[in-house]
Amino acid sequence: MYKFNRRELMLGGTALGSVSALRAAVKPVRITDVDLFEINIPVSQAEAEAGLQHRFGVAKVMTDAGVTGYSFSGAPRRALAEVKQVLVGRDLFNVDTQVHDGLGRWGGVEHAVWDAIGKIADQPVYKLLGGARDRVTAYLTCVWKGNADQQQVPFQQQVDMAVRIEKAGFKGMKIRAWRPNPMDDVKVCQKIRAAVSKDFKVMFDRTAQMPVSMAGQKVWDFETGLQVARGLQAAGAYWLEEPFARDDYETPAKLARAVDIAITGGEGYSSLEPYRQCLLHQTYDILQPDGRQAGGIYMCRKVGILAEAFHVPCILHGSMSLALAGWLQATLAIGSPLQELALISPPLLPEEQWSPGLKVLKSKTMFSFENGDLVAPPFPGLGLDVNEEAIEKYRVKA
Repeated sequence: MYKFNRRELMLGGTALGSVSALRAAVKPVRITDVDLFEINIPVSQAEAEAGLQHRFGVAKVMTDAGVTGYSFSGAPRRALAEVKQVLVGRDLFNVDTQVHDGLGRWGGVEHAVWDAIGKIADQPVYKLLGGARDRVTAYLTCVWKGNADQQQVPFQQQVDMAVRIEKAGFKGMKIRAWRPNPMDDVKVCQKIRAAVSKDFKVMFDRTAQMPVSMAGQKVWDFETGLQVARGLQAAGAYWLEEPFARDDYETPAKLARAVDIAITGGEGYSSLEPYRQCLLHQTYDILQPDGRQAGGIYMCRKVGILAEAFHVPCILHGSMSLALAGWLQATLAIGSPLQELALISPPLLPEEQWSPGLKVLKSKTMFSFENGDLVAPPFPGLGLDVNEEAIEKYRVKA
């Protein structure tokens, strides 16, 4: 192998000429086509009502290398013409330009691009982006059926689910802080903490702008947020997520300065600028980009680097089942300490809820758990060993 000397590198001698020749000999991989569609894996009515995940939006990215990338968090089919305009004919590996040209609007499609890249490189995506570990501690976000604010759920049901989750080996649980009387969720926290070990994490999510439309509640004022945060802190909660409006950078920062419990947020942002503002204003103790909403895996990696520069942890907002593959690759690339699995329909556990998705995988395994850690699959790309015949079998006719 030719060894470059310093003079050749500086002056562009023979060595650089060899590199140029090598580059010229390596043909770019072009994206030849894109498809967006849904699959619907048959389940019984009882299974569907119980919450088993069986319907997915698929993004399929085809290349002139004969390699196809898949994602199960794809964009709606009505976006197909726009997605094709951004991707078809472009260099598969030039993800930064693709995102700049609009791919960030469809983060789930970007996952499929990375799936193809990883398959060509014969490496999982997290390794291509610098990730060192193949596992991350998982926590479960549970939402009970019925009213979105969960006021219909007895405290004991939430306690029982926390116990069930811990017995299954998981290390944490998150529930909504949406009840009409917000101090009721403080009482729930007290009861859960009394029933689980001291190392089991209990988190609460206000998702402040969601209850306005889903549960008829208003965004908290600062005094309410302070009262709840102090109550949760005393009860032993791990964090309080999005207690105020997402475009309010100052009030969460004020709350974070007033309490010791972590104040977190960021799942609703779709560009780097809001995360920059959060870091400049010290809005959140932990940033939580969403693996799709933020623009995809590459953008999440950028957010992680930005957060690291401010010494702020970056823990992704989550997903479930087949869609989780892209989120997990981004999490491992960043080196996050936790990965959310969402949304869990009690009393189901993750492997029960995502069991229908196994029908579109050759390996019949999706993700595995070891001592509470979610372990990356051994396959390249997003890690899903996709059965293309099964995908076509369950495809919803347009």
